[in-house]
Amino acid sequence: MKKPIKIAVTGAGGKIGYSLIFRIISGGLLGQEQPVALQLVETPMARERLRALSMEIEDCASHLVAGLEFCFDLEDSFSDADLVIMVGAKPRGKGMERKDLIKLNGETFRAQGQALNRNAKKEVKILVVGNPANTNALVALGNAPDLSPSRFSCLTRLDHNRASSLLARKLGCSVRDISRLTVWGNHSSTQFPDLSHSLVKGEPVIERITDNWRYHDFVKQVQRRGASIIEASGASSVASAAHAIIEHMHIWIHGSKADDWTSMGILSSGEYGVDAGLFSSFPVCVADGRVKVVADIDIDNQARQLIDKSVDELREERDAVRHLLP
Repeated sequence: MKKPIKIAVTGAGGKIGYSLIFRIISGGLLGQEQPVALQLVETPMARERLRALSMEIEDCASHLVAGLEFCFDLEDSFSDADLVIMVGAKPRGKGMERKDLIKLNGETFRAQGQALNRNAKKEVKILVVGNPANTNALVALGNAPDLSPSRFSCLTRLDHNRASSLLARKLGCSVRDISRLTVWGNHSSTQFPDLSHSLVKGEPVIERITDNWRYHDFVKQVQRRGASIIEASGASSVASAAHAIIEHMHIWIHGSKADDWTSMGILSSGEYGVDAGLFSSFPVCVADGRVKVVADIDIDNQARQLIDKSVDELREERDAVRHLLP
């Protein structure tokens, strides 16, 4: 029997957490041979929801569940965690602007970053999902000085998947046929899904689409997809977000496909004109748990303008949380 991997999930009593946890205990993240010890983090107000959740986990009778712990106090959270998935955050609702999320969630991620610094393993992998994910990741990292920046990432795989699906529908192909798609910048309505270097069945995508579609209609549809789901359902994405979390962590642990890359929010070192010290989505390859930005990608003028717009927003968000950083 393998040693269990300890996975902490914040916001475990929420809808995304609920969907995610059952994917984990069914082997969707680490496979059928890897036991897991779950550390579910919530506020005291969610105690009854977690009690019900624990019953359902028990009733699954999953052979992979080697431990189940509930944490309602940050001092008890993240202890010796191998993987941390930070889902818990005030969700975006109808009419809510991004600046509202920054104010509501910044303090939460400062406290959680401090708890991570005290309690998590130094080799931990931390994925920030709660929005605004890029800036929440910055706040958490800024308050965890003993952890390497390489231990943190934020979720843009959902945007990557949305872009892949839209492109596949446009071309009448499978998403399996598409590679080298990139999402740049912020997980927000300024993100830039880039098809400049994408391939379909090994051939350039740009030979099958117009510039007007890829720089306008396509970009706008991907940027607005989250808002469209909120308009349709009154709530943010749930199942697709949980699916993207699984994919993000699986790639981070097991590596990306050969001759392909994925989109991941990581701390910039100044690549492609993105300010060092911002969490931005880049095209990345992953091997042996190490994330590397894909080098030497040509960026045309239209792409440059769209990337710069998203980076400008990341700067504004960083400035809005400076008081939460050391």
